[in-house]
Amino acid sequence: MELFKQRQMKNRLLGSLLMSLISMTVMGQVSRTLSPYSQFGLGVLADQSQSFGRGMAGLSIGVRNGKYVNVQNPASYSSVDSLTMIFDIGLSGQITNFKEGGKKLNAKTAAFDYAVAAFRVLPKLGASLGVIPYSNIGYRYETIGWIGEAGGDAYGSAANNQYTIGYDGKGGFSQAFLGLGWEIAKGFSIGTNISYFWGKYEKSAGYKSNDSYQNTVARTYTTNINSWKLDFGAQYSTPVNKDDVLTVGATFGIGHKLGADADLEILNTNTQTLVTRTSRDSVANAFKLPFTFGVGVSLLHKNSLTVGVDYLLQKWGSIDYPQVNAETSRYQAFSGVLKDRHKVTIGADWIPNASARSFLKRVHYRLGASYATPYYNIGTLNGPKELCVSAGFGIPIVNTWNNRSALNISAQWVHSSARDLVTENTFRINIGLTFNERWFAKWKVD
Repeated sequence: MELFKQRQMKNRLLGSLLMSLISMTVMGQVSRTLSPYSQFGLGVLADQSQSFGRGMAGLSIGVRNGKYVNVQNPASYSSVDSLTMIFDIGLSGQITNFKEGGKKLNAKTAAFDYAVAAFRVLPKLGASLGVIPYSNIGYRYETIGWIGEAGGDAYGSAANNQYTIGYDGKGGFSQAFLGLGWEIAKGFSIGTNISYFWGKYEKSAGYKSNDSYQNTVARTYTTNINSWKLDFGAQYSTPVNKDDVLTVGATFGIGHKLGADADLEILNTNTQTLVTRTSRDSVANAFKLPFTFGVGVSLLHKNSLTVGVDYLLQKWGSIDYPQVNAETSRYQAFSGVLKDRHKVTIGADWIPNASARSFLKRVHYRLGASYATPYYNIGTLNGPKELCVSAGFGIPIVNTWNNRSALNISAQWVHSSARDLVTENTFRINIGLTFNERWFAKWKVD
């Protein structure tokens, strides 16, 4: 009967993994943000950490734990136990407060974030697969201005001078990956993630004026990307004394062109004559992924307390980005629009006593913080810097057939701000289920 129950659970987990991957593929274009900053670059970059790491603000590069899937450093896959199948799914909900000048606005979003799995293939060789987000685009707002002197001309006519520009955008990018991690020498592992990278966006700006010409101009920017992504990782773990284990990790990702064009369509309509002129422009092979490099270190004390720090560099500054030339009105690639992004993360995970009978002593308690610089400029201004503070719990799920799975819950406060622009404060709740099952044990019948 016990064997039958475990087989049933395996079938359910396999079915759940398949449905989650399908859902992520279908939902790949569903926006997970309402930030006006998502109109720049490839959007708001997503948190690619899994449920255990989100309580530590995404700490991952130097973290090695065979009980969880750590996609951000594929070298960690080699730590998965030979009898284990790990399946991790996550979702999140958030409330964001937008503030500009004296105006405030609240918005809510929720999304199914990721689905990943990991298992042992051969001795010292682990594998992982899944779907994770890369970036998100979603915004809608408008600005009002006046041609000439705001509020009217010398004759007191204000209506003829007013114009409105409405901005709207949606889309995003995701990656489905297959990864391997191999311990090539005692304590030293290397790994790689090979990803299918895909997504699209549609951004529009509609200009309406109340002048004597009654003009409307609608610009629509679109792209559709189907490409690949390649990332590598390494980790080295060694005992430094009888109580402490030190792990050093490194990652890097290959920057390359995505082979997708940036398209622009302009519709210029005279609302009195209903005559519309259409023009199109395009920038060939306009998008590129940046070269990335990260290093991290963590210390595990008495199999109870893990503390660590990560540093990540993304070389966006060497990439051109398509924009309309204000002088020629042509759509073309410009340098200096994007800039290198730096991110520093610190975090800690503490479990009082994993083998204790007390439930509270077997709960993981997590804290973390991160700071990231912007990866784009907004005109002559810097984009928003980002500060994140997080806390979370890893709650063990215990029953007659499982004592290694966990419910991971974390809360994050994210502050994004740029000088003289919109300030965003986001409160986010992340919920992740980590199923850690014994799949490959041989059973004996007496």
